[in-house]
Amino acid sequence: MNLKNNEIIIYTDGSSINNPGFGGWGAILISKKNVIEIGGRKENVTNNQMELMAVLKSFEFLLEKNVSLNEIFLKSDSKYFLNGIEEWIYNWQKNGWKTANKKSVLNKDLWQEIFNLKKMMENDNKFFFEHVPAHTGEKFNERADSIARSLAENKKVNLFSGKTEDYKILNN
Repeated sequence: MNLKNNEIIIYTDGSSINNPGFGGWGAILISKKNVIEIGGRKENVTNNQMELMAVLKSFEFLLEKNVSLNEIFLKSDSKYFLNGIEEWIYNWQKNGWKTANKKSVLNKDLWQEIFNLKKMMENDNKFFFEHVPAHTGEKFNERADSIARSLAENKKVNLFSGKTEDYKILNN
């Protein structure tokens, strides 16, 4: 994977057992110099909430690290997230966070947080969103899924944080 100095690739995934039930989310943030895996677990959540949480926590991480002047490529297997961020969210806002059927937007709080964080970062960063088909052997998507699923199952996960050259998934 040849990244430019100003590129960041993020893979995100969410998982829920029993939907709603115990959930986990995972993300891998890759830059030319570093790779950082992050993840978390919550109770009584849906898969879609965990998909959104992975994105939200990735954006929070980037803001916390004061990342700017980058091209951010976010890759997700969630069409719910991708359709929401690229299409639906603008109409939801115009309609007072109501769907076309005049119902309240599900997960409105998460969508609003994601949108606000994205807006905060858009002055200094450019975003690109891409769908990655789930469970097709794409190693980074599989790893994000493994983090999310393991955390949902309350299993211990060793999250990598270090130099890109030391990240085993890149070197396989």
